[in-house]
Amino acid sequence: MPFLTLYTLFFLFALPFLRAQPAPKQAQWSKLYIAPDKRNITRGDGKPFFWLGDTAWELFHRLTREEADFYLKRRAEQGFTVIQAVALAEFDGLTQPNLYGQLPLKNNDPTQPNELYFQHVDYVINKAASLGLVTGLLPTWGDKFSKKWGVGPEVFTPENARIYGEWLGKRYKGKPVIWILGGDRSPETEKHYAIIRAMAEGIRAGNGGTQLMTYHPTGNSNSAAFFHKDNWLSFNMYQSGHSAKNTKNYVMQRQNYQLFPVKPTLDGEPRYEDHPVDWKPEQDYFNAHDARQAAWWAMLAGGCGHTYGDHDIWQFFDPNRNKPVSSARTHWLRAIDHDGAWQVGYLRKLYESHPWNQLIPEQSLLKGDNPDDAGYQMAALGENKDFLFAYTPTGRPLKIDLAKLTTPQLVAYWFNPRDGVSTKIGDFTNEGVKEFKTPVACPTCDWTLVIDDAAKPWAGFGLPKSLPLTGTGKPK
Repeated sequence: MPFLTLYTLFFLFALPFLRAQPAPKQAQWSKLYIAPDKRNITRGDGKPFFWLGDTAWELFHRLTREEADFYLKRRAEQGFTVIQAVALAEFDGLTQPNLYGQLPLKNNDPTQPNELYFQHVDYVINKAASLGLVTGLLPTWGDKFSKKWGVGPEVFTPENARIYGEWLGKRYKGKPVIWILGGDRSPETEKHYAIIRAMAEGIRAGNGGTQLMTYHPTGNSNSAAFFHKDNWLSFNMYQSGHSAKNTKNYVMQRQNYQLFPVKPTLDGEPRYEDHPVDWKPEQDYFNAHDARQAAWWAMLAGGCGHTYGDHDIWQFFDPNRNKPVSSARTHWLRAIDHDGAWQVGYLRKLYESHPWNQLIPEQSLLKGDNPDDAGYQMAALGENKDFLFAYTPTGRPLKIDLAKLTTPQLVAYWFNPRDGVSTKIGDFTNEGVKEFKTPVACPTCDWTLVIDDAAKPWAGFGLPKSLPLTGTGKPK
């Protein structure tokens, strides 16, 4: 049993009681496909799959099984659906053993994976599955084929990448796994391209092409720039990154939305909650509003889902075990309950209360001034023109062209992204432009306006109560 400090033990075992939650219902695993419209991911039962991801890059490397259980259970309670984690981790992943004393490879050789290490990976993937979570599995972090920065060493060639990929593909065939190649690297040489394509080929050979696959590039970069037309790339992933407040992640989302062939797309690494802006603590840290803004902007620009991230969680920062990376400042057992992690779950719940896979970005709904700044407003309209979502990040009033909706009787309400509470505004007809003033305006007072066809079953969903996740809600 690996050594655990008293500090870690206290929080590991006390927090579940201090913030008691009903256990999430075990979900039935359903294979994932690209939807017929090529915009979204769908389950085997035909229902749309909402990707709500969390970056847990060091999950296999830095946590015990008991800690992984706690982390996964909490993320399931918060409404996450995808956990992004790396088999060959970034920080000394090849030379520093996991907490059970196991390295992932023998002699740093990708053709010689260590069975005992991957038994721990198996455990975590299976535990996630039991909670209804899909693992977004990165075979390796990018420094193992393109060191550039980080620890490395570079160990991959096209030949051993294919062998390793096929081994992984066979091992996790039939598991709730989505493959994410890359690992914070954009290919720069022909060898890089060859390694990635060989690994993808190997995975597909191992799993029979039965699982989805994408690519995780560097900050302010986009998988579509490198692999959009490759058959193995099921959907696009971009990384809007951590360099500035109000990064316009909707720009890459919109670019991908216009590409042919059509593929789903999402922001796989936006600005992390509790991450120093541009890696400089003196410029402040990203907060929950930054995380919400990124999520709503990306989704209303046509995202098939969204990945949230917390700077303390991805590295599982524990000052008694490891040094802080990039000025991490909060123990991960506290950071797991940062506000943004609950609030992206509220976003998912609102979306899933409607036929959200029918939403189409529609900025023409918005009338009046809309400066391209921190308060930039966005809107999307259901393809049958029977509901709309419009987001105002700083609480500026929204002017909506109600004539865009074809149904005569409408109900409008405010959805509060900060607490999941819906408040009715009133009933309207679909005539002319109407201004909707938010209940409160401030730099971090974001609001989502929802207007529904009053006759639809989803009309006024959540009124007058809040929208907690099924059987749960943020602990008081």
